[in-house]
Amino acid sequence: MNICGCLAHVAPEQAQAAAQTFNDTPGVEVHAQDDDGRFVVVVEDTPTRLASETIMDLHLVPGVVSLTLTYHHFEDIAETRPRPDAPSQTTSRRPTL
Repeated sequence: MNICGCLAHVAPEQAQAAAQTFNDTPGVEVHAQDDDGRFVVVVEDTPTRLASETIMDLHLVPGVVSLTLTYHHFEDIAETRPRPDAPSQTTSRRPTL
């Protein structure tokens, strides 16, 4: 799982078209938009593209002045599955005093 939070600044006269392009791009979701062309965008990996590739593509959307990665979360899905043999998955014992 790869989640990237980005702030985008778009020329105000092109903000609506850019918002449509963002929303039409797989793995991209606009969470907030201001009248002055500022956007909060979340980008995730898709089965066919890495989030980093999508972010680079978003820089090319007409009107985009800047797009900055401000948050990144990555988890290996295999590591998030419970493993019965892992120490953190065993029954906890109270320490004896």
